[in-house]
Parts: sequence; structure tokens; C-alpha cells
Amino acid sequence: MADDDEIILSELDDEDLVAQMFDDLYDGLKEEIEEGVNILIERGWAPYDVLTKALVGGMTIVGNDFRDGILFVPEVLLAANAMKGGMAILKPLLIETGAPRVGKMVIGTVKGDIHDIGKNLVSMMMEGAGFEVVDLGINNAVESYMEALEAEGPDILGMSALLTTTMPYMKVVIDTLKEKGIRDDYIVLVGGAPLNEEFGKAIGADAYCRDAAVAVETAKTFVARKHNQGATA
Repeated sequence: MADDDEIILSELDDEDLVAQMFDDLYDGLKEEIEEGVNILIERGWAPYDVLTKALVGGMTIVGNDFRDGILFVPEVLLAANAMKGGMAILKPLLIETGAPRVGKMVIGTVKGDIHDIGKNLVSMMMEGAGFEVVDLGINNAVESYMEALEAEGPDILGMSALLTTTMPYMKVVIDTLKEKGIRDDYIVLVGGAPLNEEFGKAIGADAYCRDAAVAVETAKTFVARKHNQGATA
């Protein structure tokens, strides 16, 4: 039996339900998020509106508090996991309705490096911001990046490294893009603890992203710019 003071999601009006979903996302409550998504869909909400208003809206708060040091990695991973639960319901519906997407990203940790917490966080936060993300996992050689870029046709290539010894491999990938004459086809974002802005510039990346929240903001800015250029070209 439910406690008297327990919130019954289905009894909340749309506005209160979305506000409650913000709280539930923040607290990493996956089942509640799944229930909330299903309720809004049943009420006739467009899948894209559920994504942007409830899930992306909620993850924006999580991202801001992560950036400001109020939330830490474990809480953000919980929130992102709850978001994934909602996304699993929405994904097939979004494909059906042909909803607009913000952009697409291929991301992976570079060859020789098996660290993935930072990369996973970026993937989840990017999905939380409405991007489609193809995660290549860890230890990626230049060939696997090239194959993924060709197969997926993303807007963004994201590379991560946590070891100073694997950082230079990012330059190998970017140099290969240049050799193939396709460097300008992609926005290249790099990240990882030992990197800094100077390194990002030196290897020819578009931007270095300090953390997942910065990665999302940077990706949005670059994709908007790319679309605007496409419109005027």
C-alpha cells in the first residue's frame, strides 16, 4: 500500500508532473521517470515534447549543478541512468514521429586507454541534451573512428583520454582526418583529465571540454553554428 504522503504521479497535472520529474531525475529515480514518461505519452504529449520539456529540462539542472560543484559524478551517473530509462521508452516513438534531433556524435576513448567514466558521463549528458550518441567504447584505434564516421555521418567526433601516454593518439586521429581531406566535415571535441586548452589547440581539435557539462554546451554552440553556415551556404 502507498503511504498517505506518497506522491501519486498520475494524479498530478502536467505542470506539476514535469516539476516532479525534474526532482526525480535529480534524485536518480529511474522507475519514477519511466512512469512519468508513460503518463505524459498517455496524455497525448508528443514524444519530442516529453524529451525536451521533461527529460532535457531536468538534465539541464543536473548539468548546471554538476558544473557548479553542487552535484558529483556518482549523483550525475544516477540521474543519467534514470534519464536512460525514460529515453528507452521515447526512442522508438521519436523514430516513428521523425522528431528533430539536435545533432549526432560519435565518441570513444583512444587507443591504449581503457578509462571510460568521463566518456560515459559525456555520452549520457549529450543524450540528455537531445543528441544522438554512438559510443565506441574504449581503446579505439584510428580505423575504428574512421569506420564509425563513415557509417554514422555524425556532426561531432568526441575523443577521450585519461593517460598522458595516450593523449598524443588524438593527434594521430585528427591528422588522419586531414590526410583524407575530411577534417572540416566534423566538429572534433576532446576531453580527459590530463588535457588542457593548449593541447586541444595544438593537435587541431575544435575544442577542449573540461567536463561533461562543458561538452554539452560546446557541442550545442558548434552544431548551431554549423547549421547556420549550412543555411547560408
